[in-house]
Amino acid sequence: MFIRRCLELHLNRIQPLYLFLELAYLVFKSLSFAFCDRCLESIGTFYLCKVTINVFVNADGGCQEVVRKFQAFAAGKAIKIPSSSTAAYCKARQRFPLENLEQILSNTASELQKKIKLHSFQQRRVIVVDGTGLSMPDTAANQARWPQQSQQTPGCGFPQARLSACFCLQSSALLSYRIGNRKQQELPLLREQWQSLENGDILLGDKAYCSYYDIARLQAQGVDTIVTLGIRKPTIEANAVAVLGDGDLLVHWKKPKYSDQLSYSEEAWTTLPDRLLMRQVRVRISHPGFRSKEFYIVTTLTEQKQYPSHAIADLYLQRWDVELFLRDLKTTMGMDILRCKTPEMVEKEVMMHLIVYNCVRLLINKAADQNKVEQRNISFKAALQALRQWQPLLDDVRLKQTERRRVLSGLIKAIAKKAIIKRPGRREPRCVKRRPKPFALLTAPRHIMVEIPHRGRYHAKSA
Repeated sequence: MFIRRCLELHLNRIQPLYLFLELAYLVFKSLSFAFCDRCLESIGTFYLCKVTINVFVNADGGCQEVVRKFQAFAAGKAIKIPSSSTAAYCKARQRFPLENLEQILSNTASELQKKIKLHSFQQRRVIVVDGTGLSMPDTAANQARWPQQSQQTPGCGFPQARLSACFCLQSSALLSYRIGNRKQQELPLLREQWQSLENGDILLGDKAYCSYYDIARLQAQGVDTIVTLGIRKPTIEANAVAVLGDGDLLVHWKKPKYSDQLSYSEEAWTTLPDRLLMRQVRVRISHPGFRSKEFYIVTTLTEQKQYPSHAIADLYLQRWDVELFLRDLKTTMGMDILRCKTPEMVEKEVMMHLIVYNCVRLLINKAADQNKVEQRNISFKAALQALRQWQPLLDDVRLKQTERRRVLSGLIKAIAKKAIIKRPGRREPRCVKRRPKPFALLTAPRHIMVEIPHRGRYHAKSA
């Protein structure tokens, strides 16, 4: 009972800071107190919420880091310090149901969606979608689920997965995601997320999502689409249904012929309309440094007065925010290279990153609302840095509630004050300045690899 009471006190202290109310209670309910003689195993599952904190509070988010934190917590509570072994914690983490994590992620996304109407586009929610790659340890189980590239020698590469995610552009919340192997295209992964789209939403994507089938199906669902023109050729004014302005046309798209190479069945193809009424907007870029000087946007938003062409172009330029969201996940939070060695634990690891991402966005949105600033102008990395420095203060068990609220207020203000400097038209080529180390590449399995002697090594002459 003493251990349980200590956990209740600790839960009440971490909930206000990290907004892990739902996570903490679900973890607390999943505890098994029948194994009180094995302290770490009985409450190891509780520290799933602590490992989510470790992902962004500490540079090292490994299991040993979590065990060390628990040992420090036990020492502060006068509890017997458990073993340094990570076995009990890893077993507890494996027992935690993935369905609970999915529910937590859904709840954090719903919490972020409550106030998006204040910043919506024409009173409509904008969903931006994109895909990215992930890698994980080279194990047989991971290779079977997410195989490495075919041109790589076995034992010389890493499993490669593809992540497709849908974000809310107004709140930066991650709404849904799917994981596939590197060979899968992003469109089939998006189709598995259609249930997260609601009637009246606007889907924003690049040319990879310019698909007749998907645009037609989403339009039937009440979801409009804004994408760049893919493999189709731009329609000229002579073939347009109507000319709405300079470079602004209403055009008809004919249904493509069915082919076995399409990613949907022939039965689904027969249900498509024979043609779609689309709007084609030409966008010219005058800023120096952009790779494209001109491109075309196609959309199902055909009302010119309600959706002017310049508003559609400005909205599409905000699509770049999804690249920043993925950068926050992969680079800032370290989700680019995963740690777990089985597909089941890899899925949980990814889910934990996404939960933490949404929780940090909750803090950022709260700071933006209280200080009357735009949330997309607040630095995500600076928010993590603030959390790292505020954590020791808020973990202090001797801190009174009035002092704790004062410290929390200071954290919110510090997050809001770090605004991202706007530098429109800045040229940032996709090139790497720092050169890699001159090590040879692993071209054979490690146990049979023979290292080539260094060519620049000279032996001293004998005296």
